[in-house]
Amino acid sequence: MAANGGLITLDDLARYRVYEREPVRGTYRGYEIVSMGPASSGGVHIVQMLNILEGFDLPTLGFGTPDTVHLIAETMKIAFADRARYLADPERVQVPVEWLTSKDYAAERRAQIDMGRAQQYAAGIAPDGEGTCTTHCCAVDAEGNMVSATQTLNGAFGSKVTVPGTGMLLNNCMKLMDPTPGRTNSIAPGKRILSSMSPTIVLKDGKPLLAIGTPGGVRIFGSVLQAILNVIDFGMSVQEAMEAPRLFDRGPVLELERGYDRLPELMADLERRGHTVQVVPKVAGGMNGILIDPETGLLRGGACWRADGAAAGYSGGDAAITEEEFSPGIPV
Repeated sequence: MAANGGLITLDDLARYRVYEREPVRGTYRGYEIVSMGPASSGGVHIVQMLNILEGFDLPTLGFGTPDTVHLIAETMKIAFADRARYLADPERVQVPVEWLTSKDYAAERRAQIDMGRAQQYAAGIAPDGEGTCTTHCCAVDAEGNMVSATQTLNGAFGSKVTVPGTGMLLNNCMKLMDPTPGRTNSIAPGKRILSSMSPTIVLKDGKPLLAIGTPGGVRIFGSVLQAILNVIDFGMSVQEAMEAPRLFDRGPVLELERGYDRLPELMADLERRGHTVQVVPKVAGGMNGILIDPETGLLRGGACWRADGAAAGYSGGDAAITEEEFSPGIPV
């Protein structure tokens, strides 16, 4: 830093502290959601969006239909409005996590959604008192312990500076702060950046079911949300849930991946409701995850096409193999 005119000193490094944060918790249709808390916005808004969407019959509406896409897009815009107003370093700002993730607040926001019209949303009124260099990894061991972990340099190769003799790149995460003074996430000495990382674990009946996460900057938590919906509401396998087409909307543009069925008709319907639709090659990055089969206990891993991730197992135990893959007469 000193050799290159940097602002960080040895005293700054000596005064740095690591904080162990409580995870954000919520429920969705009988499943428990556990995700990363502030200074990441991811967990707060995954729980918030699930709470809003819980009031709609998504399984009946169906995956990728105009109504479902509209609902998810409107819910994302609500979350981003609240994110801009309330989310920042919890050591410097009072983040109203309990209120943002409450069922009552979700009901208020749900009532603002118009099924026939796209809208822009302001932040709610609290009661008194993307990136290309992020990676994600999920792991489950033989005893069922589950880990979902995300780390980032933010931009490609971070700041593009390597500490001599170490091979370690320095990040450029200061870019994630608001350069305008006086706002929730404005730059301040010692203040931590607001991220969107969303390593998430889903439990059923108190037992770990799904570990999931993805890179992708501000598109992370919306992508993790959609994968959770794909598993719980649309009955997809973990691989299908991660590879299914995604959307992203923080206003004013609704991004759709080109993999949706009947894409021209879908776009026309959404545009009639007032959405400005843009087709994009991909939303966020290469998601990966592991699902523990609740009936057999087998681990089912997956990694999607949007990056170079892969699922791998190390055991020697039973594997999930279909009967057709065995020779006739050999019991399964």
